[in-house]
Amino acid sequence: MITRKIAYLIQACGYRAHHIAAVTFTNKAAREMKQRVGSLLQGSPSRGLTVCTFHHLGLKIIQREAQALGRKSGFSIFDDQDSKALLKDLLLDHSDAAANLVDICQQQISNWKNSCLSPAAVVGTAESPQEERIVELYRRYEQALTSYNAVDFDDLITLPVQLLESNEQVRERWQNKIRYLLVDEYQDTNTSQYRLVQLIVGNRGKLTVVGDDDQSIYSWRGANPENLVQLEADFMGLKVVKLEQNYRSTNRILRAANTLIDNNPHIYDKKLWSEKGLGDTIQVVQVSNEEAETERIANQIIEQKLQRGARFKDFAVLVRSNHQSRLLELKLQAKQVPYHLTGGTSFFARGEIKDIMGYLRVLVNPDDDSAFLRIVNVPRRKIGISTLETLGQYSTERNCSLFAAIGELGLQQRMPEANYTRLQKLGDWFKALQRRVDNGYAMQAVREMVDDIDYLGWLHQNSSSTAVAERRMENVHFLLTSVAKGLLPKGSSTASRETDDEEALADRSAIVEDEDIEDEEQSSLEEVIKKLLLRDLLDQQSEEQADDKAQIMTLHASKGLEFPHVFIMGFEEDTLPHRNSVEDDNIEEERRLAYVGITRAQQTLTLTIARQRKQFGEMLQCQPSRFLEELPAEDLHRNGFSDGDDGAANAVKAKQTLDSLKGLFD
Repeated sequence: MITRKIAYLIQACGYRAHHIAAVTFTNKAAREMKQRVGSLLQGSPSRGLTVCTFHHLGLKIIQREAQALGRKSGFSIFDDQDSKALLKDLLLDHSDAAANLVDICQQQISNWKNSCLSPAAVVGTAESPQEERIVELYRRYEQALTSYNAVDFDDLITLPVQLLESNEQVRERWQNKIRYLLVDEYQDTNTSQYRLVQLIVGNRGKLTVVGDDDQSIYSWRGANPENLVQLEADFMGLKVVKLEQNYRSTNRILRAANTLIDNNPHIYDKKLWSEKGLGDTIQVVQVSNEEAETERIANQIIEQKLQRGARFKDFAVLVRSNHQSRLLELKLQAKQVPYHLTGGTSFFARGEIKDIMGYLRVLVNPDDDSAFLRIVNVPRRKIGISTLETLGQYSTERNCSLFAAIGELGLQQRMPEANYTRLQKLGDWFKALQRRVDNGYAMQAVREMVDDIDYLGWLHQNSSSTAVAERRMENVHFLLTSVAKGLLPKGSSTASRETDDEEALADRSAIVEDEDIEDEEQSSLEEVIKKLLLRDLLDQQSEEQADDKAQIMTLHASKGLEFPHVFIMGFEEDTLPHRNSVEDDNIEEERRLAYVGITRAQQTLTLTIARQRKQFGEMLQCQPSRFLEELPAEDLHRNGFSDGDDGAANAVKAKQTLDSLKGLFD
């Protein structure tokens, strides 16, 4: 819808592409949207079009208006781990209880920012000593980010909102630049994103949004489906167009989805329908336990592949929580069914790899403030928050990097001698390593660097067990081996450390192969590190490309996707709806989540239920989900709900499979 509207605006309404912006929530959706517009508008008419995520748009505004925001160019962006590390340092407490408080504090600060609430706005709102502590931490956290010339992920929206609200000149500049705005997945917007839309659109009302309140499943991330209602109040003359024809699913699947979601209150009533015919009945399969459940799913994937001439990538298994997939993975492996698990941890996302990559980034580019801040106290060097804030303020005044500021005499006058000495010691150590790199001893310098900081000792201090620390160190050695390979001319070799840890090996799939990292001539350390980081980004993108593998993912991750054959695993009370949601009286969002799962299916849908599941070493009795009774009975085929059902159904399935196999040889 959005891509067609963009083409219409350019072809029929006289808009120039560079005055149009479309925003959505994922890079994948933005890339696909831009490709579709490009195919609709052959040639130059789409040149200059902005299609990106909300956060990317916010980043563009911050980069363009950094001076107005009090940031210098080249500011750092803190990820989740960086923010946690900063909060932990601000607490000056590294106990387990403090770690829990950091998580609570980080979530609360994120909620405040998403609601456009500054530290000053939340003063006086605390109702307990802990809340007062969090309010104070918020103030100090924001102060530290400013000193470090850094922003966190939420700031990519909140800072542009604050700037556009307070600076009329900047607001007019961006309203003139973006003369028509289109927003996808509008039901997932939070308060700050909605405010950003308002400020960019202004009084012109040149806005198109697409959203479905029945697919609002991210309230825990601050999403506010009521933003759809607010549109009518804020944009006069709003026209609502209901897109009720579904091009994905059969009518039986859509009827089940409609009947289920009718149990929720609605902002806009709608009834999905399709021209794809009635379709197969929805299979509801009850089995004895999770072992039988995964066996049944694996067998059905194989059987349906044979019977329908399907490919493995036509099948998706959706789960409410990630832990449900573990047994299924083993079963699919045993039956040699290729699969892809969405949401696995990238090699470069692991803490130990981010630490060492941080050191390597500073080694080849001392002006990388984000990397410097990550490693300055890993391991601990007694360089405290106040020291770093002073360093950050001084570097901002001098318009130089944090590392460069260490070498300036003026810094010494700003802090106690002991603090300055620690910074000088760190700076001198890095410079000595850089000299070894410049003299042609790059790999020796890298290994010396890891030894000097006693990173293995640091891992032992900060891991849950010796085995975990050793496994994390193996990942570091694997990274260093990959760097060494990149430094060698093509055709050379280097020794590699092996590990029998299958999980670690699997997670290292993001590392480049020899032919990807090597050039005909020897590469510099800086070039190798850039290639490693680039390959990680490409691997994250390639995970989205469809190989012939069955897909396993959470219901949340499935949103926006579609598959010919879908299994929803664990259609039970306390799983879907989840126990926490039942206790929090948040059944409506769980119902929307089930609705999203059902409407991922194009041709067939199977819901599986186990009578018993093992949890924390205890066998628990399971009850079918309350949502099962909300589905139309005439569209369901129940299997295994009475004695003898399993045997009869298995006999029929076995005969069908045998017939399919015979057909292959006819």
